[in-house]
Amino acid sequence: MDISTILGILLGFALMGASIAMGGGLGGFINIPSFMIVIGGTLAATLVMFPLKTVLGSFKVVKHAFKQNNTSPLAIIDEIVALATKARKESIIALERVPIENEFLQKGIKLVVDGTDPELLRSILKTDLAYMRERHKVGQRIFKGMGSFAPAFGMIGTLIGLVKMLRTLNDPEKIGPAMAVALITTLYGAVLANLIFIPIANKLEGRTNEQALIMELIIEGVLSILAGENPRVIREKLEAFLSPSMRKEAEGGV
Repeated sequence: MDISTILGILLGFALMGASIAMGGGLGGFINIPSFMIVIGGTLAATLVMFPLKTVLGSFKVVKHAFKQNNTSPLAIIDEIVALATKARKESIIALERVPIENEFLQKGIKLVVDGTDPELLRSILKTDLAYMRERHKVGQRIFKGMGSFAPAFGMIGTLIGLVKMLRTLNDPEKIGPAMAVALITTLYGAVLANLIFIPIANKLEGRTNEQALIMELIIEGVLSILAGENPRVIREKLEAFLSPSMRKEAEGGV
């Protein structure tokens, strides 16, 4: 579980709620019609933009924003180096009996054991990587779209509220409350967009980049194993993909 996502959302709502409460209470900031305009309008526009099946699928993808990626690039590098060492000491065929948890690495090793041509192997794995990115981009686009729709429908709700307010100009006592309700809709749209939809879209993009890095490591690793390269050389090659901080961590663990 990625605690930062949950903590960020809860902290955001808590601080806003506390600020509102200090200024006079939450009651004046709760308006069901305004909430319906923002949520209903955002969902409706999303359904117009994307097929129903895609929208429903995106809500399954959102779990990745709350889930910590447990696959470490360093662990993958260690596993690839261990496989390379075994292939060098015994044979590539011996890798067929090695249990591999990562499905993408497992697929790559099977292709290596089958004696697949290096260019074909690279093409197959790169295609998997490309389609993974495309699948994940759909979910990101949906939440980015919702992040742009929510403020827009907040403004629409505000315009609706202003129209109602203008119809009560003959009653000055109703102008203030009507204006407050009109502005609440904009507040709802801005909060949902900037605290939930856009941050989740960016978190999903980060998760995709993390997974793509691991897949790139695996592609280069299995190609190196197929080429019979020295395990030490393979480690140096794969650690070049890592950030400086991760390289220091790798050096500390060696």
